[in-house]
Amino acid sequence: MRNVIATLVITGVAVTAAAAGVVLSGAINVGADDPHSDVVHQILEVARERSVARRSAGIVVPPLDDAELIRQGAGNYQAMCIGCHLAPGVAVTELSQALYPAPPNLATANPPRDPAQSFWMIKHGIKASGMPAWGKSMADEYIWGMVALLQRLPQLSAEEYQALVASSDGHQHGGGESAMHDHTGSHHPQPDHTEHAEHSAPAAPAANENSHVHPDGKVHQH
Repeated sequence: MRNVIATLVITGVAVTAAAAGVVLSGAINVGADDPHSDVVHQILEVARERSVARRSAGIVVPPLDDAELIRQGAGNYQAMCIGCHLAPGVAVTELSQALYPAPPNLATANPPRDPAQSFWMIKHGIKASGMPAWGKSMADEYIWGMVALLQRLPQLSAEEYQALVASSDGHQHGGGESAMHDHTGSHHPQPDHTEHAEHSAPAAPAANENSHVHPDGKVHQH
C-alpha cells in the first residue's frame, strides 16, 4: 500500500513539474488567432456552462414582457453590446470577428438563453473572454432591461429593432455611463473623403525614433 501511495505521489509531482515547465517555457500560444484544441475548448465550454448554471440557479426572474423594460434595454444594448453581439440588420464588425472566443450573435440566438443565466453573465462577466462585468456600473433594473430585450431580439426585424432603439432613452443605467464603450456607430461604413483630398493641406512627413524636428519645421531623418 505504501508503495502505491509513494508511486502516486511521485507521479503527481512529475506531472505537476512537467506542466509547470510547459507553462514557464512560453510554449503555449496565447494569441487570439490561435484557437484552442478541441479538447481544451470543450473543457472550457463545459466549465463555463456549469459555472453559470450553478450561480444563476437562485435568481428570481421578474416579468420580462414589460414594454417599458424592453424599450429601456434596447437603448443600452445598442450602446454597449452590438459591437460584439450584433443586432438584427447589423453585419459582423471588426470586433466581433477578432475576439476569441467569438462572441455569440444574440440576434440569431433562438431560443434565447435562460434569462437568469443571461442576467448573471451580464452582471458578472466571463473571465478571459472579453465579456465585461457590467454590474460594476449598472444597476440590476437596467440589466434586466437588456435581458428583456434579449428575449425578444431574435424575433425582431431590423426595422423593429431600430424603432425600439429610437424610442429608448439611449445609454443610461444608473451611474458610470460614458462614451468609452459606446458601439452605436461601430457597424457603419466610414465616410469616403477622397473626393475632398485635393482641398486638404499636404501631410507633413512622419517623424520616427531616428528623426528630429528642426526649428525650420522640417523633419530630418538620420
